[in-house]
Amino acid sequence: MNPRILRRFIILMALLTAGTFIFTDLLDDFITRPPGDMETEMGSIRLEDGLYDEALDFYDQALDIQPNHRGALMGRALVFVQTERYDEAIAELDHLIAYLSENLAPDDPTGQRALAAAYANRGTVFDRRGEYQSALDNYVESLKIDPELGEGPGFIHKILYGAEKVSSVRGRARYLSEQLQKPEDERVLSIPELDAKQRMYKP
Repeated sequence: MNPRILRRFIILMALLTAGTFIFTDLLDDFITRPPGDMETEMGSIRLEDGLYDEALDFYDQALDIQPNHRGALMGRALVFVQTERYDEAIAELDHLIAYLSENLAPDDPTGQRALAAAYANRGTVFDRRGEYQSALDNYVESLKIDPELGEGPGFIHKILYGAEKVSSVRGRARYLSEQLQKPEDERVLSIPELDAKQRMYKP
């Protein structure tokens, strides 16, 4: 056989094999994804881009497909936080926390992280509303469920988003605890330029 033809045949077969594996993997991922996941992912992309109305539309679509989809509920809450609709954010997080508390399986670490993130985010909302004891209570509950959440952004997140000075849940909880123990006229509970750097959490 002509070596040139043989080489072309081998390259073609290799490309076809690789293409088949990639296509099968993508198809399997698409077919086996839980209902509402695709819409939630699209909402999260819009949320990252600051397209809040579009994000909310996608999260609502996910919830139409899968009621109580925890990613979509969290996403809606984050949209409300980012648009300063704090009452709606609290209501969404209240619902998510109640739903997860009642339905989480003991062997569901992703669900536990979602619950911890919901408490942390609710703490941040209370923090922004000046309800500092409620904020502290939620931060503490979050850390009980997932102590690792208290460490703040990971190394990769810092590289990608430059968030090296973002407050962690543990750091903010410790600060609030110390301030709330002081006489009321000596407390410094809010430093706007630092508070604005608090990040929201997604599981």
